[in-house]
Amino acid sequence: MARNRGPLHFLRQLALRIRATVAPLPDISAQLWLQTLRRYPFLQALPLRDQGKLRALSALFLDRKEFTGAHGLVVTDAMAVSIAAQACLPLLHWGAPERALAWYDDFVGIVVHPAEAVARRQAVDAAGVVHHYDEVLLGEAMERGPVMLSWPAVDGAGQGGPDGQPVATSVVIHEFVHKIDMRNGPADGCPPLPPGFMGTRGARAAHAAWRDAWEPAYEQFREQVIIAERFGGAWPWLDAYGATAPAEFFAVACEAYFVHRERFGQEFPTLLPVLDAFFGRPLSG
Repeated sequence: MARNRGPLHFLRQLALRIRATVAPLPDISAQLWLQTLRRYPFLQALPLRDQGKLRALSALFLDRKEFTGAHGLVVTDAMAVSIAAQACLPLLHWGAPERALAWYDDFVGIVVHPAEAVARRQAVDAAGVVHHYDEVLLGEAMERGPVMLSWPAVDGAGQGGPDGQPVATSVVIHEFVHKIDMRNGPADGCPPLPPGFMGTRGARAAHAAWRDAWEPAYEQFREQVIIAERFGGAWPWLDAYGATAPAEFFAVACEAYFVHRERFGQEFPTLLPVLDAFFGRPLSG
């Protein structure tokens, strides 16, 4: 049965149609898009249909966001498209572009640094003493605020490491997954889950299913990192930064899931179907 969406929905759709006619969205040129795909193997490996969807989604993203270069950096079209394509990859199977991009509607600004950024931090220890320190950042997502990215980190996503093997990292995916996580409050590693997530009934059951998958995986990963740090054990394939908090483990896991899905599935077989379900990956994909 069709549902009456009301006059506000009708007016919004009418406004979008008028805008598309009067001021159509800027397209990403074929040359620039192909250059972007060639630069990032995990984008080039997408099926042609998904590449087309990602191109349209990225064009709408670019129309909605404002890029600022820090310290005199000029953000070129190629740089902006590189960021847009990686930022939109998690949204690829979340329906129409307008609906999917609503996950990022809490901010407009993206600040791109020419190198690593240094942030001044403070922390209070158990004795109440305040400690000031500098933290080197490749990226940062602020709740209901802008996203900061280091261009060298953006540019190097998924490129070969010292041993020639693909590196399962993307600072863009990492920070935008934080944005997704923040849609229901501060990032905690459990984003808003869709109704009926993995066959569950109700929000409580969905979150229980999520915790049952992620909590043991996180604890096992933390233990592996601790053994590597303290006792010289083998370092995990996944970025050890994921051991610092559940939210970071979720973001780091999503990087690997999108950049090197096959290896991620080998390392985390219990998490692969959970992320497939969350990101709406087609069963035949």
